[in-house]
Parts: sequence; C-alpha cells; structure tokens
Amino acid sequence: MEWEGIPVYPRGFDAYSNDVIPAHAMDLGAPTGQQPLIITLFDCWVFRGAGWDLMERVGSWVPIDHYPVPPAVAEWLRRPQVTPIAMSKFGRDAIEALGIQTLYIPHAIDTSIFKPTDVIHGTDGDITPRAWLGIPEDAFLVGSVSANKGGHIDRKSFAETFLAMSMFMERHDDVWFYLHTEATPAMSGLDLNYLAQAVNLPIDRVKFVPSYPYRIGGIPKEALAAIYTSMDVLVQPSRGEGFGIPLVEAQSCGTRAVVSNATAQPELLGHGWAVDVQPQWDEAQKAWWFTPQVGSIVDALEAAYAEGRVRSQKAIDFAAQYDADKVFDEYWKPALEVLLP
Repeated sequence: MEWEGIPVYPRGFDAYSNDVIPAHAMDLGAPTGQQPLIITLFDCWVFRGAGWDLMERVGSWVPIDHYPVPPAVAEWLRRPQVTPIAMSKFGRDAIEALGIQTLYIPHAIDTSIFKPTDVIHGTDGDITPRAWLGIPEDAFLVGSVSANKGGHIDRKSFAETFLAMSMFMERHDDVWFYLHTEATPAMSGLDLNYLAQAVNLPIDRVKFVPSYPYRIGGIPKEALAAIYTSMDVLVQPSRGEGFGIPLVEAQSCGTRAVVSNATAQPELLGHGWAVDVQPQWDEAQKAWWFTPQVGSIVDALEAAYAEGRVRSQKAIDFAAQYDADKVFDEYWKPALEVLLP
C-alpha cells in the first residue's frame, strides 16, 4: 500500500520480518539500480539471518536499556555495513565504551501538540480530562503512561510503583492514581488489577484509561496532552529505558516526573526526581537492569506532594530541546550526510 506517496511493505512470516526486509529493500531500490539506506528502529538482537549480509548500508537507531550493551546487540552493531545511531546519551556512551563509533539522534515529540492543555475537545463539547476520567478536580493526581507487555518481565517496574503508591496513598487521602495502560494481561503483560489488590491500593482512588479506545488507538494525542497536563506528577521508574518518550511528553505539558536513576532516564529529567536503584541481572540479555527502590519512590512522591500542585515551566523549557523540528535540523540532517555520502 501507499501512505502519502510512501510505499509501505507488509511484514513477513518471521516474527521480525527478517525473511522479507532484504527483499523489500531491493524492490524499493530497483527503479534506481541502487540499494536504499535501511534505518532500523527496534531492538537489534532480533535481526538475524544471512539476508542482512546482502545489505550494503544499514543505520540502526538503537535503544540501549541495559549496561553494558548486551552481547547480541554489540554483535549486530559491529557489522561492517551497520552504522549505530544512539537514541540517548547513555546509549551513545555505552556503545562507544565498546570501541564502536556511533551517531547520536534523540527521539523527538511534537511540542505543538504536547503542551499545557486544559480541556479535551469532544463531539459533545469540551470537558476537562479529570471529568472524563472520573477524577476529582482538587485531587493530587499521580499518573503513569507505560506499556503493560513483555510476559513475566516487569521492565516498567509496575510492582515497585504500585507498592510505593499504596504506601503514599495511605498517608494522603486526596491522592489519586491514574494509569494509561492495559489493566489486564491482554498484551502479554501483568494482571494489574490483581497487583493492585496484592499491595492494598485503595481501588476507589485508582483509575485506568478506558480500555476500548486505548486498545484501538482511539485516544487522540491532543487528549493525551490534556491527560498529562492534569497530572501533578508522572511516576515512571523503569528498570531500563532506551529513551522514554512519555517522560518528555509529560514535561512538555508542564508535569514533573519521577524516574529511576539509571539508563537514559536521568538525562531526560528537567524537573523531577531520579530515585535510587540497585542492579538486577537480566540473564536473557546478559547485562544489567536496575530495580527502583520502593522507599526512594515514596520519598520522591512526598517531595512532589510537598511542592504542591504546580505547572512546571522548568519542565516545559527542558522538553523544548526535543521538539521534532529542532531534532531534525540539529541531528538528523548532519547524520544523513554521514549515512548518505
């Protein structure tokens, strides 16, 4: 099919399309007689097969969410035809520690959409995001925007976050918790309803995103910006992040954040708190992840609560450096001169 004049190729039988990507590239380049530049945007350990050896130019925009770089990822990045593109400074430094040269291009957001937004514009008129979600306007709202997937691997640290929130909410009866994620294991994730019960979260003050529009992608970005704006703090202490787009989106809307002091997360924190972690060995990747400390999460939430309900201009100004047009001009244009000599 075509999308706005751009050919879009289908996936293959292989889970990660290793069986068809080389053929797609050759088909795309056939009119010119040259192979196009392939830019990957995925975990590199999934790229396998002899077909990749036929590709002359590959730029891998790679997430590094462990330390050191997992061996399977390092093996891919050492291929002679592959140019690594780190999406975080943490990733850049980890790759270069292996003696591999890399470009650096951060992810980006549309700051014309992700900005302080007080209402959601619906077909029946305007409504505040809290009214739409059923959350009191005067509550202290803690929010989370994380994908609940990955089987038994809790990369997003839902367990530690839920336990910290239970302790925090027990102290403050005006605190509410909103989760912009799938509550069930439908995406091969955790049963978050069961987890909430296991840590004694006050269920009457916990709200999940409405399931149907979330599953079909029916929540517009403008509505998500309003939801971010309605939060008093975003709690996002992951075990490891290759970048962390929700962290930048939330801050662009003026919302402070709580993250883990590990991987790419602290470099993306303009106004908020980076919590203590301890190393956690990930045998599957043969590298370290980092578990956030529950007590440190609670301390960060208490600090946010003590600051009160504020819209942070500091966070907005910080997030502006990741505006898509700015990133394209300052990072992508110079990188393409290297990738397309």
